[in-house]
Amino acid sequence: MPHHDVPLWSLIPFVFMLGAIAVMPLAANHWWEHNLNKLYVALGLGVPMSIYLIADGHWHELEHALLFDYVPFLILLGALFIITGGVRITGDIEAKPLTNTIFLGIGAVLASLMGTTGAAMLLIRPVLQTNQERKFKVHTVLFFIGAVANCGGLLTPLGDPPLFILYLRGVPFEWFLQLLPQWLMTNLLILIVFYAVDTYYYGMESQEAIKRDVEQIQPIRMEGTLNLVFLFGVVLSVAFLNEQYIELFKTTPAAKFIREAVIVALSAAAYFTTAKSIRESNKFTFAPIEEVAYLFLGIFITMVPCILYLEANAKTLGVTSAVQFYYATGVLSAVLDNTPTAVTFYSLALGLGANAPQMMAGVPEITLKAISIAAVFFGSLTYIGNGPNFMVKAVAEENGLKMPDFFAYIYKFSLVVLLPIFIIVQLVYF
Repeated sequence: MPHHDVPLWSLIPFVFMLGAIAVMPLAANHWWEHNLNKLYVALGLGVPMSIYLIADGHWHELEHALLFDYVPFLILLGALFIITGGVRITGDIEAKPLTNTIFLGIGAVLASLMGTTGAAMLLIRPVLQTNQERKFKVHTVLFFIGAVANCGGLLTPLGDPPLFILYLRGVPFEWFLQLLPQWLMTNLLILIVFYAVDTYYYGMESQEAIKRDVEQIQPIRMEGTLNLVFLFGVVLSVAFLNEQYIELFKTTPAAKFIREAVIVALSAAAYFTTAKSIRESNKFTFAPIEEVAYLFLGIFITMVPCILYLEANAKTLGVTSAVQFYYATGVLSAVLDNTPTAVTFYSLALGLGANAPQMMAGVPEITLKAISIAAVFFGSLTYIGNGPNFMVKAVAEENGLKMPDFFAYIYKFSLVVLLPIFIIVQLVYF
């Protein structure tokens, strides 16, 4: 695609869209809380851009972004949200450092199976309940955001939205399992540091808090287990209903929606078979998924000119090595949102047209690894880097915890604990 096809100014709505997501919660929180206002912003930026793209002959790219990226993305996230919202775990076991570390470890494994949002929403309440007798517990929620809401989701396209979008661009489902060494190293380091920190804080608890914690024990119980069957159905749909296994998907683009139809059917079944009481006690509402729907509508439309521009001008931007891709994807995943960031850098890698001995989905495999790992991990560096971060913070505050604000989270936790671990990963693997 020639350079003059997409002017630089056409990237402005995308910058505004991401800027709104980063700045509005801080600048106009009350106004931004209403999902309809998010829709107005998305349409205000997206509609003019759509008209421009169609007029400029980019109808096909716009259609692809909406039909083959946005729709599957929203259906998968919605399904994971609805299905996991019907599972309830309750209980209050002894909040020892080892117990908390095991909780986080289980969450990190579940994150790749049910998505970081699903795992985080499933486990955050039992973690808070288990720790309710303790005075020092904010650090547990912060590490929970690091491991469960982010770094755990690296091993499958279900784990984190940026990986699902790469999967839609032709990366095989099982390819992400290759990232097991990086997943293991990162999550082990997070858990080791957490265990040390929690042991320190446990030693500072009053005798009476520990006594209460030992006395007030309720066994862990799980309700809505049928939803795990539906969840398994979603995993199988994403793994096997694709071009790799079904010839029809290659020849008939519309056939790709068979996967989406199956996922919609599974989430409908989950919604209607779950007892209302479970969703009520989980405080389940459609508001979070509505928010995702509106914001990403704006993101996916305004992202089109960016992708076209990057594919055309990749060679002039100077990002070529895996290490550069790792940090560039990482930094932007932290301050923007990790899904559009991953797509943007994948398009950049595609535009470079590099040829390496190991290629995957049109880009060198080492570059794809750098983009995937950085998008998932660095999303944990700020509250806005990945969807579940804010959700976990909201649930913790609902439960009376005073969570650090946007900047305190960064300088008290993510820069001190998480970033050094991500740098170690880069030094070892790239």
